Amino acid sequence: MDKRILLPTDFSKNALNAIRYALELYKDQTCDFYLLNAYLVNGYSIDKFFVPEPGDQAHENARHTSEKRFEKLMDILALNQDNPKHRFHTISTFNSLLFAIKSTIAKYDIDMVIMGTKGATGSESVVFGTNAVDVMEKVTECPVMAIPQELRFKAPKEIVFPTDYKTNFKRRELNYLLEIASFHHAAIRVLHIERELKLNREQMSNKELLESILEGTDHSYHTLRDLKVKSGISAFVESRESDMIAFVNKKHSLFGSILSNPLVKEMGYHSKIPVLTLHDVI
Repeated sequence: MDKRILLPTDFSKNALNAIRYALELYKDQTCDFYLLNAYLVNGYSIDKFFVPEPGDQAHENARHTSEKRFEKLMDILALNQDNPKHRFHTISTFNSLLFAIKSTIAKYDIDMVIMGTKGATGSESVVFGTNAVDVMEKVTECPVMAIPQELRFKAPKEIVFPTDYKTNFKRRELNYLLEIASFHHAAIRVLHIERELKLNREQMSNKELLESILEGTDHSYHTLRDLKVKSGISAFVESRESDMIAFVNKKHSLFGSILSNPLVKEMGYHSKIPVLTLHDVI
């Protein structure tokens, strides 16, 4: 089945880098790529009482600017991309980024969002840009992958999957992780940061369920002790030079709060490898 990938862009170098990463990641798959630019208009807010009407000069100028920048972007992509498996669609919309992404996911039945971790401001003090954190936390309709600034594509060969085994797994929520691993013949390294001496009965049951889901996939299990979660994951990823990290963002799990702004800024490894955020499937 064809993939439908949403690529938000503010036309920054980082957004272009994330787009190129996505095209390489899915180069052997038939995909529709939806490139989305959510723009605002000076002097207007997104409050429904102050939305500029189509035909309003400020609105038309902003839309025209977005569409012209898309023309340049598509020319840039055409210089290096000639993949008959890939189709492109551009969307310019007056809206907040988050609402625009959610609307596009619903309208086009998007499979995954892939975006850069910094926007046009490129502040060196921010590991994940505010927009990326917001999207990864609040877009739960499909997986979201964040691509670090200036990261050059390298086919993932090892994907780290941290878990505390305290929530049960569903095959559907891990499907995209399994697909990416399959596409690139990557191994999945399940990482547990041990806080108790041994797993309880519920954790053991969840681990057995995970094992059944990963059956047939190259995978292994790893445990670290006496380390905080963020430093343990960071140490594991850096020591093995892993290519990607993926986890299920469940509301009430140990990792459910991993994307809060303070934690993200502290976890410096996020700036080095892509992060795939999967979501609990109800």
